[in-house]
Amino acid sequence: MGLFDKLAGWLGLKKKEVNVLCLGLDNSGKTTIINQLKPTNAQTQDIVPTIGFSIEKFKTSSLSFTVFDMSGQGRYRNLWEHYYKEGQAIIFVVDSGDKLRMVVAKEELDTLLSHPDIKHRRIPLLFFANKMDVRDALSSVKVSQLLCLENIKDKPWHICASDAVKGEGLQEGVDWLQEQISLSNQNDENMK
Repeated sequence: MGLFDKLAGWLGLKKKEVNVLCLGLDNSGKTTIINQLKPTNAQTQDIVPTIGFSIEKFKTSSLSFTVFDMSGQGRYRNLWEHYYKEGQAIIFVVDSGDKLRMVVAKEELDTLLSHPDIKHRRIPLLFFANKMDVRDALSSVKVSQLLCLENIKDKPWHICASDAVKGEGLQEGVDWLQEQISLSNQNDENMK
């Protein structure tokens, strides 16, 4: 790292790069959420199901995000674990209107949390209870209960009600995630 990079880092001018995994079952709204987080001129008009994964980048005031949008289709979920080591945060998206697959979402979350590359890390988990605009959608509190989020004691987590199509609830989540990553970076610096 050059002198200017170090100086920019000390002055807070250089954006910290963060790898974020965006996980959840297929059709939960992961790609739509990521699309909404990108600048308007970089957004895609036609969202199609993700095959395998895609990589998207966007910036906030202090962070530069690289988001791995992982397909939630059953045959691709086994790919998720290959990216756990590189992830510094996880966004887990749940379709609040799909009550039947809430059990599957919980099973996938439990598998994620028990994986050796995640289990012992204090990695921030942001949950989006998405599709709140759908009739009879479960509240974020109910989604939290069904996923048993209160049992997550060793990682910071937060759940936001969201409507990805309209962009509602997304900024709250990103703000929380940015705060958690900043806290994590401060703790890392204090340990040096």
